[in-house]
Amino acid sequence: MYIASIAMDQQAASLQAQHDYSVAKAENAHAQSELDEATTNLAVARNNAKATRIAVDTAVTQKKSATASGDMNRENQAKRDLKTAEDLSKAADSHVHYVEGYRAYLARHQRFTLENMYWREAQFELAKAQLAQKNNIQPHNVTFDWYPKQADERKNRTAHAKERAENEKAHVNKLREEWIKIQADADRENGHPSSEYDPLAPKSEPTPTNETPAPEPAAQE
Repeated sequence: MYIASIAMDQQAASLQAQHDYSVAKAENAHAQSELDEATTNLAVARNNAKATRIAVDTAVTQKKSATASGDMNRENQAKRDLKTAEDLSKAADSHVHYVEGYRAYLARHQRFTLENMYWREAQFELAKAQLAQKNNIQPHNVTFDWYPKQADERKNRTAHAKERAENEKAHVNKLREEWIKIQADADRENGHPSSEYDPLAPKSEPTPTNETPAPEPAAQE
């Protein structure tokens, strides 16, 4: 309201700060969406782990029955089935730890985007205050010294939040490496690969082709 009458060519810094603030708000909304999705996927991973523990109990019961039957072929197969069930259950538990860590990282990341949003807002308010001060505009009950201090405080909070999020992500990468190794062993035992939720998997890129496109047919006269 106070700076609306100022020429637009003087408002470049304020408008850029407003744009940065809008981008930061969108980034925070996206981070919250990712966190919500990870919460759902964590619940799925925990349910899958419960299912594998039930499979282990079933395999134990079947092994006991096979042993009692005296049929060595049946008993050997039951032993293999139990080993497979145990390996899959171990992999499922490791997967839960990985997804738990990933969700914890996203919570830190969401906090970082929130702090960044507040910092960008503080920068926007500072830019408007500086513009007003430069044009000798002094609203009542406003002290211009507030704004630089507020922006500096928010900048420091954002840097701290970013560092914590990055540390959390490094921990998640270790959890992923552990899970991949355990899951690979279980997949070999099971005889086919799994398709568990892996949010940090490298993004696949289109395979380049060396084929030369066929020339277009010549126009008929």
